Amino acid sequence: MSLVEVSGLSIAFGEVRAVEDLSFSLEPGGALGVVGESGSGKSASAYALLGLHRGTGARVGGSVRVAGVDVNAADDAELRALRGAKAAMVFQDPLSSLDPYYAVGDQIAEVYRAHHRVSRRAARDRAAQVLDRVGIPDAVRRSRSRPHEFSGGMRQRALIAMALACEPQLLIADEPTTALDVTVQAQILDLLHDLRRETGMGLLLVTHDVGVAAESVDEVLVMRAGRAVERGPVGEVLVAPREPYTRALLAAVPRIPAGAAGMAGVVREAGRGGAADARPAAAARTAAASDGPPLVEAADVRQVFGRGAAALAAVDGVSLAVRRGETLGIVGESGSGKTTLGRMLVGLLDPTSGRIDRRARVQMVFQDPVSSLNPRRSVGESVADPLRASGVRDEAAIRARVRDLLERVGLDPEQYDRYPHEFSGGQRQRVGIARALAAEPELIVCDEAVSALDVTTRAQVTDLLARLQRELGLALVFIAHDLAVVRQVSDRVAVMRRGRIVEEGDADRVYTDPRAPYTKQLLAAVPALDPALAAVRRAARKELAAS
Repeated sequence: MSLVEVSGLSIAFGEVRAVEDLSFSLEPGGALGVVGESGSGKSASAYALLGLHRGTGARVGGSVRVAGVDVNAADDAELRALRGAKAAMVFQDPLSSLDPYYAVGDQIAEVYRAHHRVSRRAARDRAAQVLDRVGIPDAVRRSRSRPHEFSGGMRQRALIAMALACEPQLLIADEPTTALDVTVQAQILDLLHDLRRETGMGLLLVTHDVGVAAESVDEVLVMRAGRAVERGPVGEVLVAPREPYTRALLAAVPRIPAGAAGMAGVVREAGRGGAADARPAAAARTAAASDGPPLVEAADVRQVFGRGAAALAAVDGVSLAVRRGETLGIVGESGSGKTTLGRMLVGLLDPTSGRIDRRARVQMVFQDPVSSLNPRRSVGESVADPLRASGVRDEAAIRARVRDLLERVGLDPEQYDRYPHEFSGGQRQRVGIARALAAEPELIVCDEAVSALDVTTRAQVTDLLARLQRELGLALVFIAHDLAVVRQVSDRVAVMRRGRIVEEGDADRVYTDPRAPYTKQLLAAVPALDPALAAVRRAARKELAAS
């Protein structure tokens, strides 16, 4: 009997049909990746496996059976017995999934006691046991910590531990690595792989990152607009996709294929089709950039937060320069100092020591367009802010300029009076880029500007930035933890760790012949679309970790 059997599933929210006539199955011990763009219906489908739409007003049709339970026909007691014990879910945002007031171990123990008649002490012992299993060091002590005392990766491990507490037959992971940097992402994927092998549980992995699916599953289900587009073994679907949409999805993925030193070049490929190489244009930009003086230059800058024993050097003795027309990529894990450095480059933070010389107008595009746009003001008014701040008072001229900027970034000028919540994530990021352009900068610092976007939207935004750079002669500083994206857009790359630059150089050289051990470690953690290569990299990561 199948572990999961879905037949004719449909889900509607009001007039919106999120899922339409979806059918798939998952055998015990199997792993299925559900991939697609934002809005494709993949998360809504996963929630239906645990009956999480019940009571929300959503209309759910079709048949859903999980571990022998008819989910749509089950009463509340049957659903409670299913959730956690037979099937468990790991959500995208661990910080909002964990109660900030209670110790992590107590929250895991509560789940365990809901399904087992055991003492509080036995439940706490079980919590420490599963925390240790997912790689939390000093698990007994850390089980008494609260969520804010854990890093992002540790919080995600804690959620996985909570899901494992009752030894479920099925683990549903909804975008479990989206908010994590590349090395922590690799650790979580390796953990899921090892847990499957050890426990025999089934895995349903929901992700917009095709590379994550290649690392973790046996089969892939591609969704678009609520429907299944293609399904098959991961090696077949990702290497030789049949459907045009799957090929387009794969074509949008920046890759670091195997080559010299194990990592060479980034290309966009469609299945086994040809590759488009943007490096000649990058080389031309680099040659032109080397002639002029730097637009921004940092000399031995430090940024220290706190005082005394609590002082933390977020940036510690960094020197770099950015010239007209070039793109400098800055990569590193969370906490490496990338964002702090970017904020100093644009003047949002003054360095504790050292010097930053700005010989150009600079602007910044932020990671989260939702929090960087005022929800009570139209996007047109937000884009107009830099114009008004510079002294422009002619409202007709302001409106005309904003409409031109919206059109330049690929938005309809008629959307001037719409509000941020009426736009998709990719559209809101385009608004952020338009606002940055309003001040006519010569340099734009992009701080994780595409990290929250799905793969096709990410490709559209990076293509937009490249086009604007060509048309306007902009210099870009592109800060990201996604090494494949950085390689795609950058002429030079600086690798940061613990506030310092550990390696810097031409992008081709850094990626094909990395010299710093930390750079090699980062490159080994990049997901590969080829499942065979993914297995090789997983083994390489284990060797690096053991050395």
